[in-house]
Amino acid sequence: MTAQPAPLPIRPPARRRQRLWAAALALLSALALPAAAAPARVVSINLCTDQLAMMLAAPGQLVSVTRLARDPAASVMAEAARAYPANRGQAEEVYLLHPDLVLAGRYTAQPTVAMLRRLGIPVAVFEPADSFADMQADIARMGALLGREPEAAAMAGAFAARLARIRAASLPGPRPLAATWSAQGYMSGHQSLAGEILTTAGFDSLAARMGRAQGSTLPLEALVLADPDLVVTGRIGPGSSRAEAPLTHPALGALTGRRAAVEDRDWICGLPSVLDATERLGGMK
Repeated sequence: MTAQPAPLPIRPPARRRQRLWAAALALLSALALPAAAAPARVVSINLCTDQLAMMLAAPGQLVSVTRLARDPAASVMAEAARAYPANRGQAEEVYLLHPDLVLAGRYTAQPTVAMLRRLGIPVAVFEPADSFADMQADIARMGALLGREPEAAAMAGAFAARLARIRAASLPGPRPLAATWSAQGYMSGHQSLAGEILTTAGFDSLAARMGRAQGSTLPLEALVLADPDLVVTGRIGPGSSRAEAPLTHPALGALTGRRAAVEDRDWICGLPSVLDATERLGGMK
């Protein structure tokens, strides 16, 4: 008898619940209190906040984004980012831009964040998006921070409508087994944005079947034995590193399913563009 995968938890993780509550409280506060003046000079020092701010900021409001935002391998908005002065995420250069607000990520430029706060500059820190719900909360929060609530509501509404259409289209038929597998044999957990993209595209997750909620290393032998119907990898660029060597190992030739390469930029950040990757994977069922 084939073992059945353990049921997924219905209740979201504590961090996700906290984020959703924070977004809801921010929106309630915006409705209950007189509108505060929107920041006139905003600087982003994180790739993901770079792109979300570019989508929502008023003309002239965003005065600098990171250099990484101009990299087409990392950013879906590389061309648009060239219109903004680039920063390296260093406290001194950010301070000299005289920002009213700095946008940062949880795991980037932490010394810079600490220094700017000591200098009295407001810094809004965004957590990495682990789900579509996180993305919608981040859109609402960014809109509130920039004083662009109507624009954020329109973006979130369009995202929710498109997501609903994709989910409805993925319902009919069997659900093939899929796994992500990247440098150093890393597999995304099922409680991650990549995991939700796979299930929304109409696949069952190997990570869920193995009970791996968080990202972890999956040995090559285990991947070959599981033989999923689809293995999603990152693209290998020129001069690839030793960490990427498993992605071209001859043993992968034993896999009977399909392989798909997804650009890191397509799902490294919680942006509406992740639905493009979701639809492409859905077409591979």
